[in-house]
Amino acid sequence: MLMRDKVGLVTGGGSGMGRAAALSLAAEGATVVLAGRSEDKLAIVRNEIVTSGGKAEIRVMDAARREDNEALVQFIESRFGRLDFAFNNAGGHADFKPIHQTSVEESEWIIDLNFKGVYYGVKYQVEAMLRAGGGAIVNNASIFGLRGMNGIAHYVAAKHAVVGLTKAVAKECAGRNIRINAVCPGATETPNYMRSTGGDVHLLDDMIPMRRIGQPQEVAEAVLYLLSERSAYVTGTTLSVDGGMTA
Repeated sequence: MLMRDKVGLVTGGGSGMGRAAALSLAAEGATVVLAGRSEDKLAIVRNEIVTSGGKAEIRVMDAARREDNEALVQFIESRFGRLDFAFNNAGGHADFKPIHQTSVEESEWIIDLNFKGVYYGVKYQVEAMLRAGGGAIVNNASIFGLRGMNGIAHYVAAKHAVVGLTKAVAKECAGRNIRINAVCPGATETPNYMRSTGGDVHLLDDMIPMRRIGQPQEVAEAVLYLLSERSAYVTGTTLSVDGGMTA
């Protein structure tokens, strides 16, 4: 029970890596607040957790909005008295296209969701954790927070910014009992991946040394490690979960 009696949040908790992480955290004893835009999807995951004997609540919010990130933390503090951990997972990208063909509206949405949402999430989470005396945060930065990729410049830029944010705030909080790290998943079988590849799970096999895409649960195991006391001396790092792609 690595997370016994801990209280925390998972954004984008209704599917993919967020769902897998929430299930793993709850199975290890945590109370998990599932946050996201789809109440129906969040409710399904909450029911999975409760049916398995875990504890979970849901909160409908848009991670791209600063106000929603602030309200989410305020809700958790008012409901449970503290915030112990957070997995800032919400993110995604649209179809691949060159930067000069990408609309301003799409660019702003992707940057707001993938960077500003994490930035303001971390800001309010750190404030709460300082009040609680400590905590741990994991940001989902993606393999494209470490390398480039044509066709999704806005997403790549935002994810690089998440890596920089993680390192900077980890240094700020290193002496305050708050650890902040990032996971950098490669190709992973999530709804967003399946949509963008037309459902072909083998499309990128030739690019991956392990010759397969990852599973959400494999990312969840890395998140659980970084949020638990097993990584008590780890902060400001990026953990690649990518089958060797960054190698």
